[in-house]
Amino acid sequence: MKISVCAPGKLMLLGEHAVVYGYPCIVTAVSSKIKVELENTLSSKIQIDAPQVKDVSFVEESIRIFKEKFKFKEDGLLIKTYSEFSSQYGFGSSSAVTVATLYGLSRLFNLNLTKKQIFDLGLKVTLNIQKVGSGFDIAAATFGKTLYFIRGGKKIEKLNIDELPLVVGYSGIKASTPKIVQQIKKRLKKEKKAIFKIFDSIGKIVEEGKKSLLEKNYQRLGKLMNENHTLLKKLGVSTKKLDQMCEASISAGAYGAKLSGAGGGDCMIALVPLSKKETVEKAIENVGGKILKVRNNVSGVGYEKNI
Repeated sequence: MKISVCAPGKLMLLGEHAVVYGYPCIVTAVSSKIKVELENTLSSKIQIDAPQVKDVSFVEESIRIFKEKFKFKEDGLLIKTYSEFSSQYGFGSSSAVTVATLYGLSRLFNLNLTKKQIFDLGLKVTLNIQKVGSGFDIAAATFGKTLYFIRGGKKIEKLNIDELPLVVGYSGIKASTPKIVQQIKKRLKKEKKAIFKIFDSIGKIVEEGKKSLLEKNYQRLGKLMNENHTLLKKLGVSTKKLDQMCEASISAGAYGAKLSGAGGGDCMIALVPLSKKETVEKAIENVGGKILKVRNNVSGVGYEKNI
């Protein structure tokens, strides 16, 4: 038996870093996907063919946790992965491959786990490997669309919105999310009051952003994105290149712009009027950014033909 499933990557719209400490965030699933093919074989071992996946430990840990929980003894498995995006972009390739592997195993062994069960297992995999994380990227890969999310899945709310007019720019620098999260943790020990004041402000921006999204008030949402970026700069997670890309976007007519994700590199996003999209893209390229063509607000994990 052979099964092919896909899970999407993600972009953080509002709330990065604060989400690790129990504040809400808003994340959207993007059209760049990871495909996982799973097949029973006559072999007595598990084979993993994942050339595009930077860290196969997420696939290995997904299998280990699945076997442990559901007590399946069968070792004859061939798992192949195919990625539509490079792991360097910060779209959450490790989360997408984790969710796709777990979903595929669930279908291969006729367990038909719910998406909440897939999310819970995926979060366990992430925490076992990275030791840190809130689970928002696992939630985006599992449930898809655009989510209002609180750490550990305490709240996972799908927002009833359309695809957003976003431009996504890559800074050319690959960042390590766990490393940056640990840096904030260290700063927190020395500057607890100041850091939590920033987190409080980010939390308020997320709540306002949720209202603006639901009302399609993009001008207000853009201003909130700018405010969120300023606070992330205060946290010390932005870079000169990300700042330049955001500033260029706003000068070219974007409603607002901010880094997306842990920072230190990876991507930024700009919310734009459709009439300004090409102008904003050129402005980002002019300061050395690379435009990534992805749709947002897409479906979560599913059979390849259904995603």
